[in-house]
Amino acid sequence: MTLQGKVAVVTGGGSGIGRAIALRLARDGAEVAVLDLRDDAAERVADEVRACGRRAAAVAVDVADAASVAAAADRVHAALGGAAIVVNSAGIAGFEPFAAMSEASFDRMIAVHLKGTFLVCRAFVADLTSARWGRIVNVSSAAGLTGGGPGLAHYSAAKAGIVGFTKALALELGPSGVTANAIAPGLIDTPLIRGAGAPPSLYDEIVKRLPARRIGQPEDIAAACAYLVSPEASFVTGQVLSPNGGGNT
Repeated sequence: MTLQGKVAVVTGGGSGIGRAIALRLARDGAEVAVLDLRDDAAERVADEVRACGRRAAAVAVDVADAASVAAAADRVHAALGGAAIVVNSAGIAGFEPFAAMSEASFDRMIAVHLKGTFLVCRAFVADLTSARWGRIVNVSSAAGLTGGGPGLAHYSAAKAGIVGFTKALALELGPSGVTANAIAPGLIDTPLIRGAGAPPSLYDEIVKRLPARRIGQPEDIAAACAYLVSPEASFVTGQVLSPNGGGNT
C-alpha cells in the first residue's frame, strides 16, 4: 500500500496510538502533520516522521477549542498543503464512579473526544471533498460499543458518540469520494491507559479472558488504520473495526 503524496493529519500524535499511526502512515508514504496538546511531544514524533524520509509538521492544538483547531489547520495548510487523510486519535481517560461524576468531568470527556473529532473533521473536510478523495478515521473504543465497565460512563458515552458521528459522515461525504470509518480498540498498552487510574490487576484480569492472551499494542491499531486509509479500502465506509484480541467472542 502506498500513500505517496498524501498529507495525513493525526491528532493525539505525540504518543501512544496516535504516534504509532503517524509513523505507520509515514512508512506507507504519507507526509504527516502531528497534532498534539503538547508541542514538545508533537515535535519529537515529527522528527521520527522525518527520519522515515517524509515531510512533517508538528502543531500544538487543543482539539476541544474551535479557535485552536482553526489555527492548527492553517498551520498544516501552510506547511504541508491540503489534507487527504484525517485521523482523530486525541483523547483523555479516567475512571470515575457515576454517582460521584461531576458535570465538569462529563463535559470535558465529551469535549475532547466527540467535539474534538467534530471540530477537526470540519476544519479539513473541504480539502477532502474538493479533491474528490479522502479518508477519515476516528478512534472510538470498545467501551463505546459495550459500555466499558464501572467508572466509564462519560468515556463510553463520548466514544459511542464518535461511532454515530462517523456513520453520519460516511453517509454525507461518500458521494464526494470520502470514506469515514471508526476504530474501536480493546485494551491497548498506552501511557494514557496506564495513567487512567485503574489498578494493574484489572488489566491482568482482562488479558486472561482474551483469546489472544495479550494486551494490545499501539501498532495493532496503526495497522488497522493503515488499511482503512489505503486505496484498497475504497469500498469500506461507515464501518467500525474493533481490534480487541477477541474480546467480543
